Amino acid sequence: MKITVEKIKEDVLKKQGILSWPIWQKEISDFDWFYDTTEQFYVLEGEVEVDTVDGHKVRFGAGDFVTCPKGIQCTWHVKKPIRKHYNFK
Repeated sequence: MKITVEKIKEDVLKKQGILSWPIWQKEISDFDWFYDTTEQFYVLEGEVEVDTVDGHKVRFGAGDFVTCPKGIQCTWHVKKPIRKHYNFK
């Protein structure tokens, strides 16, 4: 189980309705998080580094499509304020 980061084309964003998902934003900060359900999101702005409890380090920023599977426990390090479209599965 790991966090995946990928690039997807704008036509896919539109076709899958991703740009109509709710928006979440957060200032520069550090916080712990546990995913009790899978979350997918598309980053509009910002830069984040996530450390998982099993030792993985993941970085993502503007233009990235990220999937965080159910069961991941991690710490978010928001390096530049983030703004993202998100969806819980």
